[in-house]
This record gives sequence, structure tokens and C-alpha cells, in this order.
Amino acid sequence: MIIGVLSLEFRLHGNNSLKGKRKISLSLKQKLRNKFNVSVSEVEAQDSHERLVLAVVTVANETSKVDSRLSKALAMVEAISPAELINCETEIFSS
Repeated sequence: MIIGVLSLEFRLHGNNSLKGKRKISLSLKQKLRNKFNVSVSEVEAQDSHERLVLAVVTVANETSKVDSRLSKALAMVEAISPAELINCETEIFSS
């Protein structure tokens, strides 16, 4: 079993409420779930208006499938996100 985790950190310029942050977060999470069948959660900075950190997690039986899925998810986020992506990290675990 191969588990892949993609951590995405965004800076939300001009956002001054948690409601605005939630709108962006929910949109990104739903698009990722629908297109790639991954789990997505906000994992840090829940009380920050200008920072959003999401974790995208997928499981497969081959490293290449996990890596491909997370790479495609990252490319989609870079293309559609209204927020500035300031950091991304990919980790792959095998058991």
C-alpha cells in the first residue's frame, strides 16, 4: 500500500474574513475530490484569514499512480486557484 500526501500552502491576498477563506477552501476541496477521488482537509492555520493550508491524500498500490495523481492535482490547483500558492510538498509512504 502506497500513501501519498500533498501539502499546499496558500496566501489569500485581500481576504479579511474566515467566510471568504472558507469559500475558497470549499471550492478547492470539492474540485480536487470530484476530479481525482482524493481526501482533502484544511490542516493548519484555521483561524488565519490570509493563510490556507490543505493536505491532499491518496492511496494506491503503485508509487507511480500516487505520484501521477498528486502531480495532476497540483497542476490543477496551480491553474485554477485564485490564491497564491506559496509552498507545496509531496511525501510518499509505503507499508
